[in-house]
Amino acid sequence: MNELIGRVFSFETKTFPNQSALFAKLTSVGQSPKVLMISCADSRIVPEQIMQAEPGELFVCRNAGNIVPPFAQMNGGVSSTVEYAVLALGVTDIIVCGHSDCGAMKAVANPAGLETMPNVAAWLRHSSAAAAVVDAGYPQLDGAERVRVMALENVVAQLAHLRTHPSVAARIAQGNMALHGWFVDIHAGQVLGLDGETRRFEALRADRPLPMALRPEQRLASDFTYLAAAE
Repeated sequence: MNELIGRVFSFETKTFPNQSALFAKLTSVGQSPKVLMISCADSRIVPEQIMQAEPGELFVCRNAGNIVPPFAQMNGGVSSTVEYAVLALGVTDIIVCGHSDCGAMKAVANPAGLETMPNVAAWLRHSSAAAAVVDAGYPQLDGAERVRVMALENVVAQLAHLRTHPSVAARIAQGNMALHGWFVDIHAGQVLGLDGETRRFEALRADRPLPMALRPEQRLASDFTYLAAAE
């Protein structure tokens, strides 16, 4: 703990002076991030480091299992963060980011031991869809491979939950919101992205198009608005 506290003084004496102009701008103008990242609270995953983001560039929400509960009227920290990011900050991209060796996904894969952590058990029920998919689609897997696949399918499940939020659904319909499903492989130092067309995760590469779970395209189910405009 003393070592961590010591780094606070380093921020004040070294980091801040080197970025004083940036912090002054953020203080006077305010923040305008374009990306919301919902990631796991695991200490080995640092969203700003993964994105190489400067202060003010990335809006972050972290929780156990990178979970996005389906929308409900009952207030919650993740739901409020999503709503604020979309409606107040105007983010155009949302990333749900899972990772390898995830403790939350280990608990979903093997719930034994959660009896003494009722709040954690209740929270992880939001990953029930991922567990059901893994049980039905990957019955041959166990151990570390099962946990890895659980984490991948959990990203897919949480993206589905995200689309139930009215603020997100409205922006998707308008065609100005993109959704991303990422998976950080800690062991390989690699980031995988979900391709919404192939429905598979693939490695992010500088010489390839960025895989997106949902590309920003207008998705109105009715042509009524076009007919009204034509009249």
